[in-house]
Amino acid sequence: MIRPDYAGGSIANLMRTLADACGAPPPPQAPLAARYGLDAGRLARARNIVLLVVDGLGARQLAAHGSGALRAQAGPPLTSVFPSTTAAAIPTFMTGLAPAQHALTGWHMWLDEVQSVAAILPLTPRAGTPFAETPAELAGRLFTHRPIYAGLHRPAWVVSPQEIAFSPFNAFHSRGADTLAYADLDGLMQTLAGLVRVPGRKFVYAYWPLLDSVAHRCGSDSKEAHATLAAFCGAFDALVAALAGSDTTLLVTADHGFIDSPPRRVIPLDDHPELAALLARPLCGEQRVAWCYLKPGAADDFVSYVGRRLGEAATAIPCSRLVEDGWFGPPPAHPRLASRIGDYALLMRDNWTIKDWLPGERRYSLLGVHGGTSTDEMLVPLAVVRA
Repeated sequence: MIRPDYAGGSIANLMRTLADACGAPPPPQAPLAARYGLDAGRLARARNIVLLVVDGLGARQLAAHGSGALRAQAGPPLTSVFPSTTAAAIPTFMTGLAPAQHALTGWHMWLDEVQSVAAILPLTPRAGTPFAETPAELAGRLFTHRPIYAGLHRPAWVVSPQEIAFSPFNAFHSRGADTLAYADLDGLMQTLAGLVRVPGRKFVYAYWPLLDSVAHRCGSDSKEAHATLAAFCGAFDALVAALAGSDTTLLVTADHGFIDSPPRRVIPLDDHPELAALLARPLCGEQRVAWCYLKPGAADDFVSYVGRRLGEAATAIPCSRLVEDGWFGPPPAHPRLASRIGDYALLMRDNWTIKDWLPGERRYSLLGVHGGTSTDEMLVPLAVVRA
């Protein structure tokens, strides 16, 4: 298992360095370690600082299948946060906080505030009737952390796909920045090139999701994923050429990497009714790290069952131990963190996953997965390009 390196080698530490460079209040984690060669003082002197997050781009994937400036300028890899998933990592990029502070812990989360399991990015119930509140109202009530942009000593922009640019989740986490939407890869690169030409110092956060969706559907080492990465690398080379002489520092990283989990490695909870009977709520989190809420007095039986029947595929760890051991980041922890991770975590081994289904829930399958602690999921690149 790869643990997040919050001492100086994670995406959370990258955000501390960016906060220092841009004059924002410092998050509780340390800056990046010296081995990354990214000094906040030097970074602060750049007229334009652009952080480009490629959803799903693992360090191994870039090294094996990337090209051009992106691969050439990639230095030592960073770790993601825990769990290694978009729902936990993107808030870290947009707030500067580790999951311990923002308490967003996976795609599906139990929320005491609404007494339900929600898909946290669209802010909708996992199954059943819609919430009484709108997603925008929920965002205002559920999220108590502050986005990083209002605290910067330079203007900020957030560049997002048009499908999510103005969603309630994105709107909340973009406060303090101007938001621009794009339609496709060419639109992303044209938007970035145009922003850099705007006079004055600035910080730009940009997000590109297509590699993630292709890897989920087709597999992270599929020809489709390779072609998607190749298209991005080519477009990035053109952007670097267009920005020559602009006094811009481009930082390219990712929220997580990927592994592939074929159907034979998927554990349906329906096949384990004894285990399901010990749960007080549906599984939460991710298929690679499942948060388990147990019925009173069920802990011993739960641990015993996992050891006897799922030992090859999963490890059961008390969630309180994960918090104490710093998996979610340094203290102080958000007051809601414990309620959003439950009693025990099922950390899946190798490329195993676990999945339950609720009545009325649309069933789907994912070949490419993330959220776990394997090297391919946890290690992401950091490329620094100065133009």
